[in-house]
Amino acid sequence: MLTPAQDIKPTKADKFAFGLWTVGWQARDPFGDATRRALDPVESLERLSELGAWGVSFHDDDLVAFDADESARRARFDEWKSALDRTGMVTSMMTTNLFTHPVFKDGAFTSNDRDVRRLAIAKTRRNVDYAAELGVPTYVMWGGREGSEMDAAKDIRDALQRYKEGVDLLCQYVIDQGYDLRFAIEPKPNEPRGDILLPTVGHAIAFIDQLQYPDMVGLNPETGHEQMAGLNYVHAIAQALWSGKLFHIDLNGQRGIKYDQDLVFGHGDLTSAFFLVDLIERSDYSGPKHFDYKPMRTEDLDGVWASAEANMRMYLMLRDRARSFREDPAVQQALKASGLESLAEPTLTPGETIDDLTFSAEAAERLSDRGYGYVQLSQLAVEHLLGAR
Repeated sequence: MLTPAQDIKPTKADKFAFGLWTVGWQARDPFGDATRRALDPVESLERLSELGAWGVSFHDDDLVAFDADESARRARFDEWKSALDRTGMVTSMMTTNLFTHPVFKDGAFTSNDRDVRRLAIAKTRRNVDYAAELGVPTYVMWGGREGSEMDAAKDIRDALQRYKEGVDLLCQYVIDQGYDLRFAIEPKPNEPRGDILLPTVGHAIAFIDQLQYPDMVGLNPETGHEQMAGLNYVHAIAQALWSGKLFHIDLNGQRGIKYDQDLVFGHGDLTSAFFLVDLIERSDYSGPKHFDYKPMRTEDLDGVWASAEANMRMYLMLRDRARSFREDPAVQQALKASGLESLAEPTLTPGETIDDLTFSAEAAERLSDRGYGYVQLSQLAVEHLLGAR
């Protein structure tokens, strides 16, 4: 039985998390100035806690000014730790801003300037120390400026080698310090660079396989980043799970191949969001459900908090409907008719070899007559999604 919408309330047990840069976005874009005042990070933390969120993540520059001295940095982190204790919240993830300051205009780990690369690694190392102090389990790397607009600008083979060098050095640092911390690469195809390195989940997995410590590095796939490349986000998450590399997840909404919209989760491709929640809830993923969205430019601060709550409520409603879908006898019958259960069975039975397989034109003719009933199965899913069943 579906839970009435008015009774759906997020709790900390749901492990919902937000980035400070999400609710704190002032709605400044390339064509317009800010439409909202700046929010203090502690204010954001407290309001999100009141709404039922469990965690908050941040870039280093979200919490402390880029040029702050060590004394000011220390004071800010101590204030943050006190706010965490007071609210019962956690820092669910941290990352380093290697894309805003002009020094990173040609990249960070892959800049053509060796001194910039050294600066970027040092900035990240400093923040890793704070992440370990806060007990952060996952440190995300989004290479927003690691790329180019023209093929003459970089030898991508060298750029990937420098990228690997940077990640390897940081992994070694974590090992040497004895930190309980792992890294997650966040793929994105473009924006702000014309072509960003490691643009998709598949690219990132291939890159991780070349690292010195591949077991320490996984993925943080984002809904819009895969969908803005015209790819299937559910497939991407499934491959990340299959590879044992889903360390963190960023949820939002996207409407097709365009700029990175960062809509409320489910406010883009709703059917995809439904099947994503269905997949996550049936998997062994136990990390944060992290919303990397931006409140629309049209919203005031009341709208900011309403949109934050909308992300959590959308996930919970989709979870409710996904469970109803799986429990429906008609769905279970349709799943059996589709042959989906047999896909989990090995093609060869124990003791068989490839030599036991034979080709038969008659068998091919007979097998080609079967239907799979996928349209009926999909229709049942949509009816559950709409609350019609």
